[in-house]
Amino acid sequence: MNIKPLIQYFNRYLPLNKAEITALEKVVTEKHLKRKQYILQTNDICNYYTFVVSGLFKMYSIDKNCAEHIIQFACENEWVEDLNSLHKNKPSCLCIEAIEPSVVLQIKKADLHTLLSTFIKFERNFRVIHEEKFMELENRLLQNISFGAEENYIHFLDQFPQISNRIPNTLIASYLGITPEFLSKIRGNITRK
Repeated sequence: MNIKPLIQYFNRYLPLNKAEITALEKVVTEKHLKRKQYILQTNDICNYYTFVVSGLFKMYSIDKNCAEHIIQFACENEWVEDLNSLHKNKPSCLCIEAIEPSVVLQIKKADLHTLLSTFIKFERNFRVIHEEKFMELENRLLQNISFGAEENYIHFLDQFPQISNRIPNTLIASYLGITPEFLSKIRGNITRK
């Protein structure tokens, strides 16, 4: 198992020392997923913090009409989990599914709490990670209520240049809250401009 990408990720914030790396190695597990395989399904309880080493995931809910509503995409060097389910130990209303074959590193909730209480750097690193994710979601909410679909699509392309070509238009449309046909029209308008 190679946890080097995770160590490099943490080192962007506060570099880990030998003891912290050793403790991390003891609690991390590696998981290989095929396309369309789930990390989390509706009504399951989220028990892991999941770091994406390679691949791409979508986190989404399904409404009463069986339509997907994508909340988040997660690719290399990003975390994906249902925080509400994880922290409240409640069944999830979300799914987390691999869009591509993927490799993830997972830390059980209890093991993470041990790391957080034993090593201050993990506490600080995860606080910053959660702050950044909160700001990202806050910005997304603000854009959704303030801008039109075309502006939101352009912002999506600017925000996610590393994945926009890896995701089918149907998933991008779901993330933006529009139909694939309307997204196609937006793309045509942008091309004509």
